[in-house]
Amino acid sequence: MVSQQQDFASGLPAPTHTLLLSGGSSEQKRQELLTYFTQTWTLYESLFDCLASEKAYYTKAISLRHPLVFYFGHTATFYVNKMMAGGLITDRVDDNIEAMMAIGVDEMSWDDLDTSHYQWPTLSELRDYRGKVRHLVETFIKEMPLTLPIGWDSPAWVILMGIEHERIHLETSSVLIRQLPLAWVKPQPHWPVCPSARHDLASVPPNRLVAVDGARVTQGKTDDTYGWDNEYGTQVSEVKPFKASQMLTSNAEYYEFITAGGYQDDRWWDKEGLGWRNFASAKMPTFWVGTPDQPEQLRLRLMAEEVPMPWDWPAEVNQLEAAAFCRWKADETGKSVQLPSESEWLVLRERLAGDRMAEVPGNINLAWWASSCPVDRFAQGDFFDLVGNVWQWTTTPTNGLEGFKVHPLYDDFSTPTFDGKHALIKGGSWISTGNEALKSARYAFRRHFFQHAGFRYVVSSHQEKMSLNPYETDGMVSQYLDFQFGPDYFGTPNYAAALVDIACRITDKRGRALDIGCATGRASFELARHFKEVVGMDYSARFIDVALQLTSGEDFRYVTQEEGDLVEYRQVRLKDFGLDTELTGRIQFVQGDACNLKPQQDHYDLVLASNLIDRLRQPKRFLQDITTMIRSGGVLMLSSPYTWLEEFTPKENWLGGIRENGEALTTYQALQRLLAADFEEIAAPQDVPFVIRETARKYQHTVAQLTIWRKR
Repeated sequence: MVSQQQDFASGLPAPTHTLLLSGGSSEQKRQELLTYFTQTWTLYESLFDCLASEKAYYTKAISLRHPLVFYFGHTATFYVNKMMAGGLITDRVDDNIEAMMAIGVDEMSWDDLDTSHYQWPTLSELRDYRGKVRHLVETFIKEMPLTLPIGWDSPAWVILMGIEHERIHLETSSVLIRQLPLAWVKPQPHWPVCPSARHDLASVPPNRLVAVDGARVTQGKTDDTYGWDNEYGTQVSEVKPFKASQMLTSNAEYYEFITAGGYQDDRWWDKEGLGWRNFASAKMPTFWVGTPDQPEQLRLRLMAEEVPMPWDWPAEVNQLEAAAFCRWKADETGKSVQLPSESEWLVLRERLAGDRMAEVPGNINLAWWASSCPVDRFAQGDFFDLVGNVWQWTTTPTNGLEGFKVHPLYDDFSTPTFDGKHALIKGGSWISTGNEALKSARYAFRRHFFQHAGFRYVVSSHQEKMSLNPYETDGMVSQYLDFQFGPDYFGTPNYAAALVDIACRITDKRGRALDIGCATGRASFELARHFKEVVGMDYSARFIDVALQLTSGEDFRYVTQEEGDLVEYRQVRLKDFGLDTELTGRIQFVQGDACNLKPQQDHYDLVLASNLIDRLRQPKRFLQDITTMIRSGGVLMLSSPYTWLEEFTPKENWLGGIRENGEALTTYQALQRLLAADFEEIAAPQDVPFVIRETARKYQHTVAQLTIWRKR
């Protein structure tokens, strides 16, 4: 047995816990934050000690994810990108790395293959880059203003966001390492495997049901630690009495489902589960090695090695497999066996004192091993492993609690998962640290996804509400949906459609078009009627997610404010605009930074930048970069009301609306000067009006100036 006081990874003391937002002096908190950052940074890098060769960095573990070299660089780029977005720094460390490694892959289904090709940096380049970022962040922590408690608007919150983000990837990267070929990985003494296991099926203790009283559960983060946006707010649930399995479902218990033909019997799988099972040709859990009809030969793949099957360790499966087991178990027992809801798990969790996992003994927070352990190893009240060992799947799709608000610097952390297709996991695993190891944590994955996750089952009358397309209530997203797809107001034509109509009158070649700053995508959809290929790009992941859902043919529902708390429910359907799948198939929606564009080999015949240039940190840089992406004879259309504001653009970067040498300089004059070397102006500037609805009786009426330029 390994002592809980062991040094775990790279000399770091275990367990490693998130820090409090208040308490002590500002300088004490600054030192705590610096220690927490360096602990996290070193711990994350030590994980990659488990890779045996460079091939392991550059070859995908699974087709649905980038290779591990991306994640090695990604957590460092996250700091720089968020600090830039928050206006905390003015210069990047490496433009190319920060563009290439900014955004991961979130597959919509198990057969969404990422076929993109990237020229990844070398490991020496990435290590050098990580060293520079580490120095940048450490210096920033030492010099930044810091008042307590640390709140959303504090510079320290951005640093905590980067730290907790890296701890998430500590776990998800460990899963990818686990999915690499065994020859590409190597065990490490500072990532030790639990030495305790029962290898005889008959020796595994049987599971049993424990009665649980009903209770009222109030959700919403109240502890004094960093939290993600979906943890805040309030939700009250009345939970009826139920029974729960005393232990997590072990490999031995799950093997009963396998030997009963569970993977072959369609009755136990829902439509989504059948699709995944057939696609994957699954016959047993993914991390099992061997054939299920020879149990004595079965082995279990861990992060960096295989071991004889530990039958008393928890079965690690995806949610579709766990749900199929429950349906089979229900048929076998005649009881309403199912996965617990989030609120039922919280009733169980309330039995344990303390809001922080540090106060609960268990295989969590890297306190013990770099693997699971026996399901009867850690007693927690009447149960085992209410927290720790492996995450526990629930039936609950993730959502926002009442009062949910996105953090402006990470608008795509939660909202892309509010689609009814991401199930919450609770309780943490052996490698869950920091925020992940808190009771308030709310993480969710697609049901076919593999994490260090298993399940406990309940006997319950609860019926989960599976809303597949809830109404969009984010104010900015709803406002843009209405602006781009809603009715015309006061006789003013749709702005996006009007711009595309003008574009079609002045373009002769209709190959590739770029709609940059596309928001929810209306102009991109209109361009697809006329161009063979369209790219819609926006900085906001929320906007891109909406556009992608529309592209898939889904109806999208949103609310508009009427007055006060009163709202109106509306719906967008592309077929109402005469757009079919053939047209939408021409569009690729991507998230991107207009001030940090990736170079592209294929040039555009048209670039439309509407209401963008006066919202950029570096508008001059955007014009320089976009010029290289337009073919000779191609057209650049710029429309803007020129509402220069320092909250978006530092005043020294304003193109116009200023005095230069005492003389007035308009944005139009500045554009003429900046574009003269590469473009000719092919039409006089024209005014294009638009109206944005705020409430039933309040509207913004704006007149944008449109300028049109043809590249020489």
